[in-house]
Amino acid sequence: MQFTACYTKLDEGYGYMGQLLEWPNVITSGKDLDECEYMLKDAAREMALAYYENGETIPQETFIVKPISIAVEKEALLANVS
Repeated sequence: MQFTACYTKLDEGYGYMGQLLEWPNVITSGKDLDECEYMLKDAAREMALAYYENGETIPQETFIVKPISIAVEKEALLANVS
């Protein structure tokens, strides 16, 4: 099965959080990207087994990932800093 992994760098010293976009319930973390990917694959296998045992279907959502640009006035950003 093919999934899309999304990784977020956590605060300094806390590594990365990983999540499958098509299956948001599969989420984990690791000290670096390699460990996070390993943990994410392990979490997905465990979740797949649990779904199978419960007679549930693994999500196969389809979506589009596209970067967008958003114009934000500098003053608006500074106003939210107080």
